Amino acid sequence: MVKLPVSYERRIYMDYRKLVETIPVAKREPLSNKLIDLVLSSKNDEKMPNQLANTILHHWQNDILISESGLTALLEAAALLEPDKTIEVFTQLELASCAEQLKEVTAKT
Repeated sequence: MVKLPVSYERRIYMDYRKLVETIPVAKREPLSNKLIDLVLSSKNDEKMPNQLANTILHHWQNDILISESGLTALLEAAALLEPDKTIEVFTQLELASCAEQLKEVTAKT
C-alpha cells in the first residue's frame, strides 16, 4: 500500500467533509445505507486503508454513521473502492450537485 503525505490526506478528507455538509439531513440515512452496501459488496477491498476501515467500524458500532464524520469516512471509502458506483448512488438519491462535486473530488485522487 502506498502511504500518501499527510497534507494530501487531509486535503482530500476536507473535500469529502465539505461535500457531506451539503447533503440534506433527510438524505443522509438512505445515503449511508446505500454506501454501506456498496463498500461491503466491493471486490476492491484491498484498496481500503486499515485506518479508514477502523474509523467506519467505530462509527458503525456507535450507531453514528449518519453523523458528518461517519458519513465522511463512509463516502471516502465508497469513492475509493467504487468511484463510479458511488456517483450513481448520489444520482439515484437525486443529489446531482453532490454527484458533480464528487466527480471533482475523485478526479484529485
